[in-house]
Amino acid sequence: MTPKSGILLAGCCICAIAGVGSIFELSYGHPTYGTTITAIILAASIPLTGLLFWAAVRDTKANQSR
Repeated sequence: MTPKSGILLAGCCICAIAGVGSIFELSYGHPTYGTTITAIILAASIPLTGLLFWAAVRDTKANQSR
């Protein structure tokens, strides 16, 4: 694992936590930042989590043979 992979995984974890937090905020009924902004955070965090995870795995596989 390279430092780049670690940073990508850290970003993935942060996005996943933001997504879960947004779900809880929206299901509670009174989001701190408002419904619109919380929904935008949720909508952005879902694909970003997958993209960052994919990039981290791809980077790790590319550097395994070294």
